[in-house]
Amino acid sequence: MDEYAAMPPLYVTYMNRFDVEAVAMTDDEILDAIERQLAIQGRGEAVIEPRMHLEPGVARGHFNVLRGSLGGAIDSAGVKVVSDFYDNYLHKLPSELALLLLFDRFKGVPKAILDASAITDMRTGAVSAIGAKYLARKGSRILGHVGARGTAYWNVRLMDRLFGFDEIRVHSRRKESRDAFAARLSADLGKRVVATEDWRSCVEGADIVVEASRLVTPEPLLRTEWIKRGALVMPYGTVSAVELSLADIADKFLMDDFGQARSGRFGALKPLFDAGKLDESRFHAELGQVVAELKPGRERDDETILFWHRGLSLSDIALGHAMLEKAARLGIGQRLRFA
Repeated sequence: MDEYAAMPPLYVTYMNRFDVEAVAMTDDEILDAIERQLAIQGRGEAVIEPRMHLEPGVARGHFNVLRGSLGGAIDSAGVKVVSDFYDNYLHKLPSELALLLLFDRFKGVPKAILDASAITDMRTGAVSAIGAKYLARKGSRILGHVGARGTAYWNVRLMDRLFGFDEIRVHSRRKESRDAFAARLSADLGKRVVATEDWRSCVEGADIVVEASRLVTPEPLLRTEWIKRGALVMPYGTVSAVELSLADIADKFLMDDFGQARSGRFGALKPLFDAGKLDESRFHAELGQVVAELKPGRERDDETILFWHRGLSLSDIALGHAMLEKAARLGIGQRLRFA
């Protein structure tokens, strides 16, 4: 007997970009989904494999393939494919476009297909914000942020939700990009956001420094001497913009997933690993272990902390799951039979 003939009907929920927008996840819903995911990961109730890269060789860009399985109340496996193309702004397209597939992790049955471009931006910003919640000084008042792509907006928005900064500085290579970024943030946050002319005036003396630049080749544009004692530094650009000496000033070094430290040829801190400036002996914890209260985060105000997050399939799965649940309550999304 044909095993497919005996199979019950199978359906997937499809959510396009407009469905994702209609769900209208709040800042607190996004942060809660990612904080719960990090705790589940920290307790060891997840499987994650380092991302894979595909470089088509016809443009300045590549594809990332992220895979993972998340337990706890979420109980889903997932695969996300996200493109990262440097020149997309010339085509009036975001630099990153993505699709997320969610599966039942016990039977392997597909559950959902979601436009994951906004999910990528939101979950990245939430990891930055949750990282700052546990690793930045409680009285942090100044944010210096380099980079203005989609994830950058959610970095600033969600961190400001937690900290209520007195001063937010942003910078990016193109003047029109950084000015528009600052204007959007000012309007949405209801406070002045300063677009700076250079890296130094953006990050020097800041309590929290985020480096999310878009370089084509490595270039040490973020100078170690600009980082003040006790700051939290979060580099996560695809191509390194930091000096090797950044590792020398760090009292603690953390990642979202240490298994991705050496995978692939991309990553903001990969040159520090290749040069032997960072290795397992310098590694303090994964952020999930801190969120799960298995390891300490910041212990002193004068600790300079380096947190590198490469991006987790688990975060995509968790936020996609939260969106699906809210969409079901609101009657949003299309139910499609595929078998």
